[in-house]
Amino acid sequence: MGNNSDTVVTEFILLGLSNHPVAQAVFFWIILAIYLINLLGNGLMVVVIITDPHLHSPMYFFLSNLSFLDICYTSSSVPQALVTCTTERTTISYMSCMAQIHISLYFGTTECILLAVMAYDRFVAICSPLHYSLIMSWRVCVQLAVGTWGSGLILTLVPTVAGPKQFCGSNVINHFTCEAQTVAKLICADTHLNDIISFINTVTVLIVPFIFILMTYVRIGLAVRQIHSRQGRSKAFSTCSSHLAVVGIFYGSAMIMYLQPKSKQASDKDKMISVFYGAVTPMLNPLIYSLRNKDVKGALQKLLGRKFSK
Repeated sequence: MGNNSDTVVTEFILLGLSNHPVAQAVFFWIILAIYLINLLGNGLMVVVIITDPHLHSPMYFFLSNLSFLDICYTSSSVPQALVTCTTERTTISYMSCMAQIHISLYFGTTECILLAVMAYDRFVAICSPLHYSLIMSWRVCVQLAVGTWGSGLILTLVPTVAGPKQFCGSNVINHFTCEAQTVAKLICADTHLNDIISFINTVTVLIVPFIFILMTYVRIGLAVRQIHSRQGRSKAFSTCSSHLAVVGIFYGSAMIMYLQPKSKQASDKDKMISVFYGAVTPMLNPLIYSLRNKDVKGALQKLLGRKFSK
């Protein structure tokens, strides 16, 4: 494809790190290791939570949703990144690129909402412990889970129906995958309306849940201060610290990517940031929860059939 604005784009070229062959080879093995660890870690979390009766509680129900979601999220983009790193000139059709964008956005959006739901679960458990089983019944948990996955789908489809996106001229994507922000830089039509809708959608998906989580943990912090037992405070803190760590890593990297001033050119920094929240963060989630949670570690010991020294 040339730069002729009259030429309609039918396929895209993914650059990756093709200008740096050695770095691209190293990057391939790093991403492959991260992806395999992600599949193993999150897969184990799902299996452990399903098979161990002691983990059949609302908190672990949502955690199993998170682990399954992370497997889907990374699988929507990482395999394409691996392919890009193994070929000199990676091309992807227009339809495949659009599909990859919307599938990745769907899982990312759903994760933002799910993390907010998990914060609400911790809020009820600590601030209303006597009514926890009534408020967070299994029926409510299932409704919240279905609502989370459904809301993610609706929020992903809203920008899609806002208006057609016309790509023409350059079809070179300076990225490993069809990442939404990077591909948007190639749109040659008037994007004013799409930019407004995209901004509103970003605020709804990122800012609103993040503020809700912050407010929730302020309330949790005030409730924890009123717990007189040191053991009780320690238990409350341990159940929330893992979730806070995941929220900080995921939302921090996503906000850096989606709330920064827009530019016409994609930078290598943008590629690294998107890789971080799209691959590294999902890999860290099961490690954070398993290493800081005695119940999960005990269930893992049973599943693997061995005991670890304390």
